[in-house]
This record gives sequence, C-alpha cells and structure tokens, in this order.
Amino acid sequence: MRDIYQVIDTVRMSEKATLLQEKNNEYTFKVARGANKIEIKRAVEKLFKVKVLDVRTCNYAGKAKRRRRADAGRTAAWKKAIVRLKDGQALDIF
Repeated sequence: MRDIYQVIDTVRMSEKATLLQEKNNEYTFKVARGANKIEIKRAVEKLFKVKVLDVRTCNYAGKAKRRRRADAGRTAAWKKAIVRLKDGQALDIF
C-alpha cells in the first residue's frame, strides 16, 4: 500500500471540475498512475477527513509535442480521479 501523499498529486481546477463540484459534490484530482480506486478513496478520506461515496478514474496518454527544431518528444501520461463526497461535506482546498 502506498503512502497517501504519494497517491494524490494535485487538485485539478477547470471549468468542468468546477461544475462537477457545484452540481454533484465531486472533486477532481491528479493522482499517481498506478493508484487504484481503493487507495484513492482512503487517501482522500484520511487527508481531508470526509466520507467518499464514489471514485471514477481516467487514464490520459501523453501527447506528441515538437519544439522549434525537428526533435520530437511527448508530454507525460497522467491519471485523473473524480471523487464524489457524501452530501453536506465539502473540501476546503482554496
């Protein structure tokens, strides 16, 4: 089992994440690529002291990028987790 600080990387804030937060009480995190739903749930519950109802995950592949010269590279692959909290609970992350 991983340390909870290795599971959750950052909070993802975007227009979609804000809408999910307002409508469904869901928060979006960037998490470790090898983390599973159980580890994510335990990490969020322990870090923020809330009750997690559901965890959804999405894997994103790195995109091909090119700089000014002909050398090509890729951005890093990453994993996103959308966590639904129990009604009446919220994260104070801002």
